[in-house]
Amino acid sequence: MELVNEAITQAASAWWVLPLLFLFCLIDAFFPIVPSESFLVSLAAVGIHSGSPNLFLVGALGAAGALLGDQITYAIGRSIGSHGFKWMRGKRAQRVLHYAEKKLETSGALLIFTARYIPIGRVAVNLTAGATGFSHKRFTLFDTIGVLTWAAYSVSIGALAGNWMHDNKLLGIGLSIVIAVVLGFIIDRIVSWALNRYHLRVEKAAQRAAQEARETVPPSTDES
Repeated sequence: MELVNEAITQAASAWWVLPLLFLFCLIDAFFPIVPSESFLVSLAAVGIHSGSPNLFLVGALGAAGALLGDQITYAIGRSIGSHGFKWMRGKRAQRVLHYAEKKLETSGALLIFTARYIPIGRVAVNLTAGATGFSHKRFTLFDTIGVLTWAAYSVSIGALAGNWMHDNKLLGIGLSIVIAVVLGFIIDRIVSWALNRYHLRVEKAAQRAAQEARETVPPSTDES
C-alpha cells in the first residue's frame, strides 16, 4: 500500500496535472461527460496531506477553467441558439432549456448559481442565457460566484475524504468521488422535482385559462 500511495503522490505532483485540470474544467462546461469534478476532488484528496498539488491552486485553476468554459458556452448559445446541437432537441433537454429560459427572467442569479452543480443543467442554463440575450455582465458576475463556490465545495469534499483516509490515498480518492456523485445526484433529483412541479403548474394554469376563455365567450345566436 505504501508503494501505491507513493505512486499516487508522485502522479499528482507532475507538472502537467494542474494544466490538465484546467483543461478538463474548461471542456466540461460544454461537453459534460468530462469528469472534471472527479478529477478536482481526487487531487484535493491527495494534496491535503502531501501538500502537492497545492489545494489553493487546485481550486483556483478549477474555477478559472470552469469560468472560461462557461463563457464559451454562453458565446455558443448567443451564436447558434438553443437548438443548434442534436442533443438539445430531445424531450428532456428541451424541458430543461425551456425551464431555464423562463427562470432566467425571474431568478437569473439563483439559476446560474445552482446550475453549476448539475452537468446538463449547467450547459442548458449557460446556452440559454446566451441564446436569449441575458445580460453578459450579469451572467459573468453570477457565474463567477458560482464557480468559486463550486471549486471550494469540491476541494472541501476531496480534502475531507483525503483526511479520513490519509493512510490509503486510493481509498480516499474513491471516497471523495462517491461523495461528490451522491451529492450531485441529490441536487439533480431536487431540480428534477422542481421542474416537474413547474410544468404541472404551467399545465394547470393553461387549463384554467382555456376554461375561463370558454366561459366568457357568449353563445352564438342564429339570426332568422
